[in-house]
Amino acid sequence: MASTSTDATSHAAEAASAPGMPQLDFSNWGNQIFWLLITLVVIYFVLSRIALPRIAAVLAERQGTITNDIAAAEELKAKAVEAEEAYNKALADAKVEAARIVAEAKAEIQAELNVATQKADAEIAAKAAESEKAIATIRSGALASIKDVANATTAELVSALSGKADDADVAKAVDAQMKG
Repeated sequence: MASTSTDATSHAAEAASAPGMPQLDFSNWGNQIFWLLITLVVIYFVLSRIALPRIAAVLAERQGTITNDIAAAEELKAKAVEAEEAYNKALADAKVEAARIVAEAKAEIQAELNVATQKADAEIAAKAAESEKAIATIRSGALASIKDVANATTAELVSALSGKADDADVAKAVDAQMKG
């Protein structure tokens, strides 16, 4: 046990005389600088030969994809503009065609209306002429009936007042009064 206590005291004395961090010990700096330079050179070669070319290839691929996507988008945009122009042209053509059809339909309806109006006017004129004939017939029949009634009434009045009425004289008197 005595020997273990001596070892412990000697370690304690060495620890007290040694600096706290080995990196700060000037006697080890040469080795540390050597390994630092070796490590930096290895890292440089690994990065420059392996990692950076791969990163550059990925970035170039992404840029190519982006460029292709932009070109495809511009092409699709151009196609969309063409499609819109074709749609607008078709719409304008359809409007012109619809206006033409409407004009034709209006003209056809107007022609049919004119024919129907002329036919109706002809029918009305025929019925009016027929009605005028009927009215003329009724008027002449009414005048004849009025004449007969007037002759009979006058003959009765004259015979009631004077006793004797001559039919020829009564007819002359009634005709004279009817003429005005």
